[in-house]
Amino acid sequence: MSRPRILVVGAGFAGVGCVRRLERRLTAREAAISLLSPFSYQLYLPLLPQVASGVLTPQSVALSLRRSERHRTRIIPGGAVGVDTAAKVAVVRTISGELETEPYDHLVLAPGSVTRTFDIPGLAEHARGMKTLAEAAYIRDHVIAQLDLADASQDEAERTARLQFVVVGGGYAGTETAACLQLLTHNAVKRYPRLDPRLIKWHLVDIAPALMPELGPKLGAAALDVLRKRGIEVSLGVSVASVDEENVTLTDGRVLPCRTLIWTAGVAASPLIGTLGSETLRGRLVVGSDMAVPGLDGVWALGDAAAVPDLAKGEADAICPPTAQHAMRQGKAVADNLVATLRGEPTRPYVHKDLGLVVDLGGLDGVSKPLGVELHGMPAQAVARAYHWAALRTNVAKTRVMTNWLLNAVAGDDFVRTGFLASKSGTLRDFEYTDVYLTPEQVRTHTASLRAAGS
Repeated sequence: MSRPRILVVGAGFAGVGCVRRLERRLTAREAAISLLSPFSYQLYLPLLPQVASGVLTPQSVALSLRRSERHRTRIIPGGAVGVDTAAKVAVVRTISGELETEPYDHLVLAPGSVTRTFDIPGLAEHARGMKTLAEAAYIRDHVIAQLDLADASQDEAERTARLQFVVVGGGYAGTETAACLQLLTHNAVKRYPRLDPRLIKWHLVDIAPALMPELGPKLGAAALDVLRKRGIEVSLGVSVASVDEENVTLTDGRVLPCRTLIWTAGVAASPLIGTLGSETLRGRLVVGSDMAVPGLDGVWALGDAAAVPDLAKGEADAICPPTAQHAMRQGKAVADNLVATLRGEPTRPYVHKDLGLVVDLGGLDGVSKPLGVELHGMPAQAVARAYHWAALRTNVAKTRVMTNWLLNAVAGDDFVRTGFLASKSGTLRDFEYTDVYLTPEQVRTHTASLRAAGS
């Protein structure tokens, strides 16, 4: 009898957590495990703003999936662009661009999320994101390039536009991105004696009435105070009306001469979810409390792509927020339920009470709410960094991150551009590849043609 084939899609917190648990709980004879990911690393997403600002190197937040020889999971270099649940195969676009199929007996969907966008004129062509490691590395190069170009320019209007930056999104990602990158330009301008530091302007805009409302009004106000003291202009209840190569127009009528728009206005479930043709809730795949997908044999879903019931809240319609702490724990819970299914045992519902939130604003500033305790300033920043450091999966990553923090604190930054994607626009579509997914009909057509060719 052949071993059951377990295919895990996605190497984020949820997918890697699931795979590592399966490896520990299942013997090699019980199942064959495969992990599908375009990259052979797990990205520690919460630290991306520090990569963009140069505090951390990209390698320090990319945790290798191949470092340990004891892990037996087969890693498939590619991304799932469709799933045929009737044929029990995933359609895979390999990193070389070819379409292949990967059969499964049990499918764990943890493809994560993509940057949520809206139909705003010019947004797709001119906005930059902060969702991938490549985007963070590119943003750093781009921001430093604006300083270089402004310094060399003799045109006052061009200089003003290049030194004005707009970040959209008042959640954790946007707030941390604006805070960390403002520190980058604040420190870098000291190396540009021809530039007037007063010309550098950062704007953080969000349609919501409050900054990071999940933290509560007190900590949201504390974060707002930190940003404004640094000179960041925060506009709430405002969004972007249109974007072009030289200007960002806001919904309140203001036109900002600007060459840099960083879009962090929330996330949406991976487009892969739409290829299944199954029920969704706010774009996320509906699952049971044990994270099995109703009506689909052997399919499980978790993380940002799944609407996992949040039983800890005690509310009928509550679903788990798309946070790292839930994703890591859901990965282990799905693995346990999958093992139970293989061994003919009952599954268990996922229950986790939120441990709180941490926000690192760079420098000595932060706002945190661990276990409901509200902190701001240096204590909050210490808690935020301690939490992130402890959450890193490997000792090598912990060593690299701690070394980077210490080195940056002592020696600062050289503000060097690598030239990454220097000849491209570096917009959202250049990094997140949201246009590669198939429709449900295309998936069925593709798998049917393969079955016909094999018969």
